[in-house]
Amino acid sequence: MSWNPIIKSRRDWEIIPNLHDYEAVGAGFSWDKARAELNGLPAGEGLNIAHEAVARHAIGPQAQRTAIRWLGKSGKVEDYSYRHLHELTDRFANVLQQLAVAKGDRVFVLAGRIPELYITALGTLKHRAVFCPLFSAFGPEPIRARLTIGQAKVLVTTESLYQRKVAAIRNSLPHLEHVLLIGDGQQPTTLSGTQNYHRLLEQASPDYRIQPTDPEDVALLHFTSGTTGTPKGAIHVHEAVVAHHMTGKLALDFHPGDIFWCTADPGWVTGTSYGIIAPLTNGLTSIVDEADFDAERWYRILQDQRVSIWYTAPTAIRMMMKVGVDLVRKYDLRHLRFLASVGEPLNPEAVVWGQEAFGHPFHDNWWQTETGGIMIANYAAMDVRPGSMGRPLPGIEAGIVRKTESGAVEVLGQPGLQGELALRPGWPSMFRGYWNEPERYKKCFAGGWYLTGDLAKKDKDGYFWFVGRADDVIKTSGHLIGPFEVESVLIEHKAVAEAGVIGKPDPVAMEIVKAFVSLKDGFEPSESLRRELLGFARARLGAAVAPKEIDFLPTLPKTRSGKIMRRLLKARELGLPEGDTSTLEA
Repeated sequence: MSWNPIIKSRRDWEIIPNLHDYEAVGAGFSWDKARAELNGLPAGEGLNIAHEAVARHAIGPQAQRTAIRWLGKSGKVEDYSYRHLHELTDRFANVLQQLAVAKGDRVFVLAGRIPELYITALGTLKHRAVFCPLFSAFGPEPIRARLTIGQAKVLVTTESLYQRKVAAIRNSLPHLEHVLLIGDGQQPTTLSGTQNYHRLLEQASPDYRIQPTDPEDVALLHFTSGTTGTPKGAIHVHEAVVAHHMTGKLALDFHPGDIFWCTADPGWVTGTSYGIIAPLTNGLTSIVDEADFDAERWYRILQDQRVSIWYTAPTAIRMMMKVGVDLVRKYDLRHLRFLASVGEPLNPEAVVWGQEAFGHPFHDNWWQTETGGIMIANYAAMDVRPGSMGRPLPGIEAGIVRKTESGAVEVLGQPGLQGELALRPGWPSMFRGYWNEPERYKKCFAGGWYLTGDLAKKDKDGYFWFVGRADDVIKTSGHLIGPFEVESVLIEHKAVAEAGVIGKPDPVAMEIVKAFVSLKDGFEPSESLRRELLGFARARLGAAVAPKEIDFLPTLPKTRSGKIMRRLLKARELGLPEGDTSTLEA
């Protein structure tokens, strides 16, 4: 908590922040009151995310407002009003009905940031099926694992992604009944075993009635990696929309008329919670850019689209910092009034740089796939302490805890003590389980707390400070990578006997994936083998997950029970103290 100058919040507000008085708003807050801000389905038939995000606006004064403005990487721009989006998502809900997709069936999407992804997400939610997004940079093996775990019934993807990443694994997916391919919208697809997405959409009725939806009906399945075992599917329900809506208002300071840009891909939870749901429930115009990061393109979007609220990632901020402030100042960004960041801890220099470059600091916030929405944040009306996660949202009780020898959970009340960050369960977007893994879910709770697995501290003023992860999950460019998943692919190579994977600090990506491998008899370390392994992993895992570096070791450090000690690999790589090695294999 050193070198953290406080950035005083502005008081010359043109728009008074929703959370203008942290203590007063928090004292009067309840989730029941928050729920009352949403309409609910007609005739008291429950709560449905897509109704709150689209349908209720389509029949009201917001009907002609642009809900989504899509910016194609080739320069094409498409606007979707709330009424038009309502019609298209009704059509997709009817497509699912015609395909005999039932309530609770899983509909996966493997696509970049294209309009069809957003239509599919909302149409799936209308139909009460479960929306399951996949990151388009995944390789075949991560895709296969997630489709298998989630028992996917429908996959929506593009012809290119299908041919490159799915066709070869199709026969290993017995639950997958329908593959809908996004092509040019005109010609029916000629790929065997698939159907044309646009043809189905055109033939479907534009009218669909959302059936009664229990707030606890499953709505979303987001996969997150663990340090051991297979990827975990975090289950979220329709009531999560209450948290999406309110955290958009309180943490991101949404106001009517705002133009909002969340740069996250919906393949990750941020891109769904805040790239789809929260801006739409609040009736905003949401910018969607198909292209990858490019600083000049981003500044032009901020200027030309008159973005007022911008939600991005620390990796992108650090890349902009490398370019410098001169480029920023070529653009008119006067409409920009609030900047926020998520994905990994935002270093203090990046917060301060935001003030220098844009006239506003980046407001860091913290949450997880499991929490479903923002839990701790720096707010528009609150002083920013660079490097801090901020303070808990109204309705969220957070604490620093540690487990005693007896297994009890002790709350650390003294400021500055390091422990595990924990939350009191009960907020609407809290995950309801890991898909088909009840025991794995139970381990997340103890003593009346949800244990996040993150280490943190709290200062005397109630600001929380991230310290590090309690496990080995790697955070790279805002993505969570499970070492086990990478190791499993590496040992499939004929030369590899064992593999251990760590996160290695990187000035841009926060961490990169680094692998250590020991070879089977008959194979010798060489630069050509290193390149071969890097290519092998990239082909199987995709660029976002595959290791960037590989080192050869005669053997990997393991416990006596045979568990690879990643902690020791990391300590040796970084020249850090090795700590307790009493359990190390002799």
